Amino acid sequence: MKSIEVALGERSYPIYIDSGLIDRAGDMLTPVLGQAVVPIVTDPNVANHCDRLRASLDAAGIASEAIVLEPGEATKSWRVLERLCDRLLEMGIERSGHIIALGGGVIGDLTGFAAAILKRGCNFIQIPTTLLAQVDSSVGGKTAINTRAGKNLIGAFHQPARVLIDPTTLDTLPPREVGAGYAEIVKYGLIDDADFFAWCEAHGAALLAGDAEARAQAIAHSVAAKARIVGEDERETKGRRALLNLGHTFGHALEADTGFSDRLLHGEAVAAGIALAFAFSAEQDLCHAEDVARVAAHLRASGLPDGLAAAGVSASGAALVDHMRHDKKMEGGSLPFLLARGIGETFVANDVRLDTVAAFLDSRPR
Repeated sequence: MKSIEVALGERSYPIYIDSGLIDRAGDMLTPVLGQAVVPIVTDPNVANHCDRLRASLDAAGIASEAIVLEPGEATKSWRVLERLCDRLLEMGIERSGHIIALGGGVIGDLTGFAAAILKRGCNFIQIPTTLLAQVDSSVGGKTAINTRAGKNLIGAFHQPARVLIDPTTLDTLPPREVGAGYAEIVKYGLIDDADFFAWCEAHGAALLAGDAEARAQAIAHSVAAKARIVGEDERETKGRRALLNLGHTFGHALEADTGFSDRLLHGEAVAAGIALAFAFSAEQDLCHAEDVARVAAHLRASGLPDGLAAAGVSASGAALVDHMRHDKKMEGGSLPFLLARGIGETFVANDVRLDTVAAFLDSRPR
């Protein structure tokens, strides 16, 4: 079993990675689960994994109750948050208690935010079941819901007590969902690890095809990279953690344009956003066209969109930039962009004009 720590002083926590971990969760969580009944927030898509988890808890003498929510991005809403909080309070959740989030990024984000605000903060445990959640959203303590104004605009930093990652959950994941998670893996190579991007080029196809060793290696590498960055800059105040947003400023605008729907999954939007960030960087004479082509080629080979046309987005540059104006990173009328000087050389640019971005987007193929 691989163990990685997110080093945050008194808020530090371990991340465990191993096949079959859900079936051993009861023994692993016994030392921290002290309440009479442990809530498991989940959705119907992972019913089999929920049965495995509850059986493991039961074998360890831990009672549990599943709170099953609707799948999909629309669940990250005020309406569902209220319903979830009411149910948790009915169950008598205490500040010292733990809530388990079992599912993808939607379940993790919503459950984490509920834990952050219930009784001014109680504990939660992440057991992510999608590749995207395993390598990204379950680590780092970002929790949120969406609003009509945009994605993740209501939320809090609230670290989990621990994270349990079982790669076998990916065996039941639709290929499209695996691909969406793979976009976040590629991101780590493009941020500051050119060698890992080269590894992705060599092994990405095997990972996407279900190779267990490639998946385990990529998950461990990605989690270690994120844990290191979060440990250095928990709340994005130093700029280091902002590097994890590569592709997200463009990507969130594409998600907003497609109504945060299954038309464009979050990871697919990030992939298209990464390609756009590199293309924009080249247009600003920051990186070579060869790097842009290399990134786009790998995204295409992985079945991911490499721009507006592939993402099915035909909105004008002005319309997409208008979505960006609602980005939570907006400050003083300025929005930081993640740009690149090359593969593995991402940086934060604070002097990008939004009208320049709009003109760039208008020039892209539809």
